[in-house]
Amino acid sequence: MFPTAIAGSLPKPAWLAETEKLWPQWKAQGPELQQAKADATLLWIKAQEDAGLDVIGDGEQARQHFVHGFLEQVEGIDFEHKVEMGIRNDRYKAMVPQVVAPLRLKGRVHAFEAQLARAHTTRRLKFTLPGPMTIVDTVVDRFYGDRVKMAFAFAELLNQEALALQADGVDIVQFDEPAFNVYMAEAADWGVRALERAAQGLSCTTAVHICYGYGIQANVDWKATLGEQWRQYEQVFPALAKSSIHQVSLECYHSHVPPELMALLAGKDVMVGVIDVASDEVETPEQVAETIGRALQFVPRERLIPCTNCGMAPMKREVALKKLEALVKGAALARSRC
Repeated sequence: MFPTAIAGSLPKPAWLAETEKLWPQWKAQGPELQQAKADATLLWIKAQEDAGLDVIGDGEQARQHFVHGFLEQVEGIDFEHKVEMGIRNDRYKAMVPQVVAPLRLKGRVHAFEAQLARAHTTRRLKFTLPGPMTIVDTVVDRFYGDRVKMAFAFAELLNQEALALQADGVDIVQFDEPAFNVYMAEAADWGVRALERAAQGLSCTTAVHICYGYGIQANVDWKATLGEQWRQYEQVFPALAKSSIHQVSLECYHSHVPPELMALLAGKDVMVGVIDVASDEVETPEQVAETIGRALQFVPRERLIPCTNCGMAPMKREVALKKLEALVKGAALARSRC
């Protein structure tokens, strides 16, 4: 009961990349960089196990960014001529690559880190991929001329990699779709369908992570404009409840998402965000247990998975470690109360 997990990313060590940045620059190149990525991945696997997490991830240590780490292995994308683009409905600006030709995979994308992680933990292994809609919202289209068509083209490539990850021994393939609470009508209309295409044929557990974004200032400022109740999920949850995806991850602690919205996910496992990734204040086990308790009013105990609100990539490493420990201790406290 209450198996613990993280949303996906973890801070990169200072010897691997710049710290506390969402788009960090690497500190090495070539074989030295590959070795550093492997070392960081093993470091975080051990840290997660030491903290007591039940589901382990690679911490996305081998990727500069959760979207662009996938795109680097896709033909038809021009990384040489990046352009500035408004991300998540112009919430913040980023330099993004351009889609200039038909999309095809160059080969395997994440075999190195997935196989490394599988070889070094006996616990359930989760691996994250960007979702089709979020990818579309993080590139400039100079070829397809249609967001839906391009999203399904990306979904086919994601599916190829997801099936390969399953063959690598990954237990849970998670697609990250923060765009789902920005373009709610489109998400319910075609976003969930594109997500299902990405997960087509998988027999392992499938998951989707939806959130209000990393704990960067642009997201913090945006959240301040959303009012007392954040009801964006209300439009998307019914579509997800009808989908073939097994698990849904969402942020709860220090958010204004009405807890009753989780009832719209009946039939799904719910990864309940009980750790705030936008604050350096470390939660107490009591605070984590209280958040789990509130979620239990709307999510059956056998379907509740305590998790982080979002990825922890921009956080201080020492803070992230303490938050992982708080997550596990809080879940244990909640378990003792049931």
